[in-house]
Amino acid sequence: MQNLFLTLFFSGKSPKAPGTIGSIVALILGIPFVLYSSETIILLAILIGIIAIKQIDIYEAKYQIHDPKEIVIDELVGMWLAMGIGACIGGFDIQVAILSFIFFRIFDITKPSIIGKIDKKVKGGLGVVADDALAGIFAGFSTLIVLKILDFFL
Repeated sequence: MQNLFLTLFFSGKSPKAPGTIGSIVALILGIPFVLYSSETIILLAILIGIIAIKQIDIYEAKYQIHDPKEIVIDELVGMWLAMGIGACIGGFDIQVAILSFIFFRIFDITKPSIIGKIDKKVKGGLGVVADDALAGIFAGFSTLIVLKILDFFL
């Protein structure tokens, strides 16, 4: 059960780009929640993030490895935060989905600024989840900014 949760239904076991595959699965799984309300998906992301921190700590202690590629539950946390924040003003649509995904992957892969510092310095489950959560927050606000710019010019 722990493996199912941490690998996000085994999407993290993908031989190529497990983080991207996990993010796509998270996007698909999050659509019903974000359509219900942006607040709901944000609260669910926080709840799952808290559970994930504890489960990752247990996993890392058992296997003596930090942030293995197959653990992608942190991608769900980041994606759901990005989707929820991106949908806060105008609701959720295909633009929000695409922009949230693109920005989240950019911030998660490049780890600019404080995201990279958290990734390098914070150990355990908190470090694994926190950098993706912050990447999701940055992605959500980036999505909002781009949508506002597009609204202004279109």
